[in-house]
Amino acid sequence: MSNAAQTLEGKPLVIDCREITRTYRQGPAELTIFSSISLEVSAGETVAIVGSSGAGKTTLLNLLGGLDKPSSGHISICGVDIHNLREKGRAKFRNRQLGFVYQFHHLLPEFTALENVMMPCALAGESMASARVKAREILERVKLGARLDHKPGELSGGERQRVAIARALVNEPECVLMDEPTGNLDEQTAREVQGLIESLRDQIGIAFVVVTHDIDMAHRLGRVLRLEEGRLVEDA
Repeated sequence: MSNAAQTLEGKPLVIDCREITRTYRQGPAELTIFSSISLEVSAGETVAIVGSSGAGKTTLLNLLGGLDKPSSGHISICGVDIHNLREKGRAKFRNRQLGFVYQFHHLLPEFTALENVMMPCALAGESMASARVKAREILERVKLGARLDHKPGELSGGERQRVAIARALVNEPECVLMDEPTGNLDEQTAREVQGLIESLRDQIGIAFVVVTHDIDMAHRLGRVLRLEEGRLVEDA
């Protein structure tokens, strides 16, 4: 991240968004999801984004991850304007620099936990031996060392989400984007996953951007921003 901008505290900026707007056409009308949003996320920081259903939280995550393109504005990830990359280059950049975790784990049911976590390494062109070592190490870090050979159907909801988090981390990204990572879990399991996020942030120094409806969890994680009426504001 040597080419990334620096914050006032001297930490590199992982995410630097400037005046981004996203609009869609609905027949003759134009629908504005949000307008002139700016956001900075530093290395090792956790930012939680809250807001009502339909406010555009997932749309914002998709923009940050290069899965969607802003109508206007600039998004820099680790000093790179991801939307200036060609599709193949953008996919390669995402695989290396970003991790994704969703409400539903999206694990491949026919593969084991170890094999699921190996996938991003394989996509990056690593050898199977190297991918296996890295996947095993990160699964042990998320306390699943004894479940390597279990398929998703043999794991609990919390364990499946831990596998999804391990998969997001295996390529040592600069930032992990999470969309309601505890939304499909019971309260106790949700708190365990929350604790895991905090632990990984503190131990590894990865930045997290977490969309959640859980206000209590949001405030425990770190800085909280509210997406409301097309604007992103600090939540008290």
